Amino acid sequence: MIMSEGSYQVFKYEKPSDMPGGKAIVQLAGSDIIRGRVQVVREGGENNLHSHRGMDGFWMVLAGRVRFYGPGDVVIGEFGKYEGILIPRGEQYWFESASVDEELEILQMAGFEKGTKVERIDAEDQKLKVESVEVKEVTETR
Repeated sequence: MIMSEGSYQVFKYEKPSDMPGGKAIVQLAGSDIIRGRVQVVREGGENNLHSHRGMDGFWMVLAGRVRFYGPGDVVIGEFGKYEGILIPRGEQYWFESASVDEELEILQMAGFEKGTKVERIDAEDQKLKVESVEVKEVTETR
């Protein structure tokens, strides 16, 4: 199979130096079936209990620690560098930084189910002001 020009996406991750809020998202690359990004989370950057229709989430800690919760704030697990979790579509969860002295940097890979409308389903109100999240694109198409 010959790839058409402009098919490849290359990227380089660098932690954002300026984060006005509790969270920043660095969009690495993506397609119609997969997306990769890194979230940088400070104290106060936690999210709310939610699930995703049509999307599985793979999470791996690059720096710091993370604590994932399920419904009723039951701890699913706490993970450090190079540890993580796979959250199947439809499962409710939320997470927060569990680091005392280091910002959380966590890789998120998302796989999308073909033929299903992908959407986030909030089970609780947002804890974080969405407009305060810095989003940075670092993808270059070749």
